Amino acid sequence: MSTLRFKALEDVMKRQPVQIDSVEVPVSEYFGENVFGKKVMQNYLASDVYKQVMACIQDGKQIDRSIADNVALAMKAWAISKGVTHYTHWFQPLTGLTAEKHDAFFDLSSDGNAIEKFEGNQLAQQEPDASSFPNGGIRNTFEARGYTAWDPSSPAFIIGQTLCVPTIFVAYTGEALDYKTPLLKALHAVDKAAVNVCKYFDKDVTKVNATLGWEQEYFLIDTALYNARPDLVLTGRTLFGKSSSKGQQLDDHYFGSIPDRAAAFMKDYEQESLRLGIPVKTRHNEVAPNQFECAPVFEEANLAVDHTELLMDLMGKLAIKHNFKILLHEKPFAGMNGSGKHNNWSLATNTGVNLLSPGKTPRNNLRFLTFFINTIKAVHDYSDLLRSSIASASNDHRLGANEAPPAIISIFIGSQLTAVLNDLEKKVPSKKMTPDEKTELKLNIGKIPQILLDNTDRNRTSPFAFTGNKFELRAVGSSANCASAMTVLNTIVAKQLIEFEKEVDGMIKKGIQKDEAIFKILRGYIVHSKKILFEGNGYSSEWEKEAKKRGLPNIKTTPGALDVLTTPKVKSLYKELDIMSEVELEARHEIDLENYKLKIEIESRMVTELALNVVIPSALKFQNALLENVTALINVYGKKTDLIKAQSDTITAISQAVNAIKTNVDAMNKEKEKANTLPSAGKQAHAYCDKVKPYFDVVRENVDNLELIVADELWPLPKYRELLFTR
Repeated sequence: MSTLRFKALEDVMKRQPVQIDSVEVPVSEYFGENVFGKKVMQNYLASDVYKQVMACIQDGKQIDRSIADNVALAMKAWAISKGVTHYTHWFQPLTGLTAEKHDAFFDLSSDGNAIEKFEGNQLAQQEPDASSFPNGGIRNTFEARGYTAWDPSSPAFIIGQTLCVPTIFVAYTGEALDYKTPLLKALHAVDKAAVNVCKYFDKDVTKVNATLGWEQEYFLIDTALYNARPDLVLTGRTLFGKSSSKGQQLDDHYFGSIPDRAAAFMKDYEQESLRLGIPVKTRHNEVAPNQFECAPVFEEANLAVDHTELLMDLMGKLAIKHNFKILLHEKPFAGMNGSGKHNNWSLATNTGVNLLSPGKTPRNNLRFLTFFINTIKAVHDYSDLLRSSIASASNDHRLGANEAPPAIISIFIGSQLTAVLNDLEKKVPSKKMTPDEKTELKLNIGKIPQILLDNTDRNRTSPFAFTGNKFELRAVGSSANCASAMTVLNTIVAKQLIEFEKEVDGMIKKGIQKDEAIFKILRGYIVHSKKILFEGNGYSSEWEKEAKKRGLPNIKTTPGALDVLTTPKVKSLYKELDIMSEVELEARHEIDLENYKLKIEIESRMVTELALNVVIPSALKFQNALLENVTALINVYGKKTDLIKAQSDTITAISQAVNAIKTNVDAMNKEKEKANTLPSAGKQAHAYCDKVKPYFDVVRENVDNLELIVADELWPLPKYRELLFTR
């Protein structure tokens, strides 16, 4: 009997939900209490300093280093009043995780007395080791200097006894080594471009924020069962495992009653999240067993990205209290729904207008159509770049099945808006009408009905879908940092809006009226971008064929998707908008390819270890028991007895599976050795993708067949029915 597996099951059966003290007061009374937010700043900062900090946050103005001392003193006083002893610059390096180095407020004065110290220079800048983080060759190992710099637009917060200051992370030579720096630049670019376009419709608009509402999907697995699955521990997914007789086919878990243990965990992380200013609002069971989802209220995109990174870390820590491990891998279980982090994106003005929500007048509808159609064209023109932003080894397993969108980037807008665009494309304006009358005519109706969330059906197979007043990028993986996708999306929309403004102004200079110019250009964009609009089933083979006819890229693997980063078109885009330099782009290309290669390499090692050291010995043990049984039967009934047929067939099946496993593992490892000799990260990543990874499925098929053959008491790994249904 497999001691580890059955001991784990015994431990699960003994579990009791962790009891937590519920917060009895309304959320409004403790929301953000661990955040150095507006209310705290008003209490701790002088009014002139507060105004400067708010101008930085709201208007994007650069903060004066001279006020950093004032802010630092206020932060320290507030933090110490809440029992804080340390501070850290909290940043997002290209590891995919957050990073922090804690320093104590404690220091020694010149006369040797103990003091609490936190000054402006410590708030504004610190120096972590840049060479020890992924840098894509920007820094040599002996060139260690790098800097973190305070991001005032994202408020400091307290975790435990540590004050965390959100920061960017750059190399000594200035190149970005994190996710936040290019995101902030992209948000600045789309703000500037969108404000300029908004001036055609409303002169009062002076600020446009990209907004983001993410939806985080995840699995919860009991700690004991998780620890009994080395593949889950080291790769985040099950490399082997036969589908359970009952999986998600009855749809009985989706939106069902939340299990008590899961509910206790949810209450715990929700309360801590709310104290940290993360506006989590929604929770529910997802489709797969033991799969769940949470979602917050929409926020400004930079803050929303910080919050999703903080929440993932928080959930992982709090899950331990409840004897859970949280799985954020995009596809931890074969044959089950994977987990995504849907990014709901829009643009909002300082005047309180959602630019992707139609208004009640023709002119406001024109504004909506302007931003709506420009977004479509941006995604059309840079679909391969958007695809690269969601590429990862783990997301490759998810895309294209079980409600996850395919690798082909298309846009779903629904039948109503499709009809509007078709009408707009065909309209020929009359020269005798006033501008407002022309607007009504060109729209075919006085106004578009207010778009609501239920104005059209949802298309779960669409990577980029319009859902009423926002676009939903469904292809982002559950473990991903949203900053990658948000950097690309806001960059390409900014680029498109800049081009749109140039075209409109050019027509106006030629004597064409503004509305007429806008409509003429939008009609051209509709024709140009029609091929990316798709309303049907993204999983169908027919769509693959149709997409190929339309010339849409179908990039199914991460190495293929990442190669777009080094194209002249992308380099020019990022250089023009000052998002990333050519050096930074090439570094990220190198980092992402190496990360892919390393993850597949780890999985190949785990396949080898489990197959040869765990699965095959268990299969042979069962086979030996069958051989002993056959020998005993022959001794009693003779060699010609029919009573040994079932055992003999099973013995043969085990031998065939064991031989296939060993043969393919050996072949996989030979391909791995060849791949490791290749001269670049790109060549290695492609080799691991094309030559090594295909063996995973072949080995898995044989291992999973053995799982059905070998006696349950001898099978060493917790099975799907145990991982997913044991409460």
